[in-house]
Amino acid sequence: MDSVPGTHGVPCWVSLTTGDQRAAEEFYGPVLGWSFQDSELGPEFRVATRDGQPVAGFNETSVSRQLPVRWTVFFSVDSADRAGERVNERGATVAVGPLRVGDGRAAVAADPYGAPFGLWEGEVPEGWTVGAGQAPAWLELRTPDAFAAAVFYGEALEWSKNANQGVGYEEAQDEVHLLVDGQTVAGLRGGGVEAAPDPNVRTRWDVFFRSADLDEALAAAVRAGGEVISTSREAPEGRAATLRDPAGALFCLLGE
Repeated sequence: MDSVPGTHGVPCWVSLTTGDQRAAEEFYGPVLGWSFQDSELGPEFRVATRDGQPVAGFNETSVSRQLPVRWTVFFSVDSADRAGERVNERGATVAVGPLRVGDGRAAVAADPYGAPFGLWEGEVPEGWTVGAGQAPAWLELRTPDAFAAAVFYGEALEWSKNANQGVGYEEAQDEVHLLVDGQTVAGLRGGGVEAAPDPNVRTRWDVFFRSADLDEALAAAVRAGGEVISTSREAPEGRAATLRDPAGALFCLLGE
């Protein structure tokens, strides 16, 4: 997998933290038509591909680390240390790292409302761009206050500073959209309730993967031990659904 320097503040990868790599691959492979290969980051990492193009990363973690099973959106940063400081200074928390991972450095943080996200300092997969190729079609932050969240991420990831590199954001009704080179790649949507037990409104980043046949993918997910949480999600284009994999990680599908 070829790599290139990342653009500061831009979503650069999504990764599933799992306690059972084999079981995760046996679920996502049939549901989304993914294949898997070893990663240069180390033996605990694998890369999901479709039609030979990278889609997402899988990270098997030991039970002793007690890390939650979940999908995490990573943002490229020039310095994980500096970005971590900016996160902490703005009322959020860096929970893990920065740690050396392969030739790069990674950290996992939680924004002021508790939504986890990652920071990545290092090269990123060439051609991996949200909304293009086999990368996720869309990223969405569900949060109680989209505009306050936009201020946090904008300052922590220096979106305005990188406007000359094509990074920007704009208000869109009750959402804030992150744009890269004029293409909308993520939405920050208000309305989440912090203490609500319903996973559909829990504060989090959602990752939307494309599915050529959404109905068949939903049926395959159920056959493989997953659960369909909702089929009424709103998305920028097409039908969308929220699912939970057999280990409990939430993710979304977007019909092509």
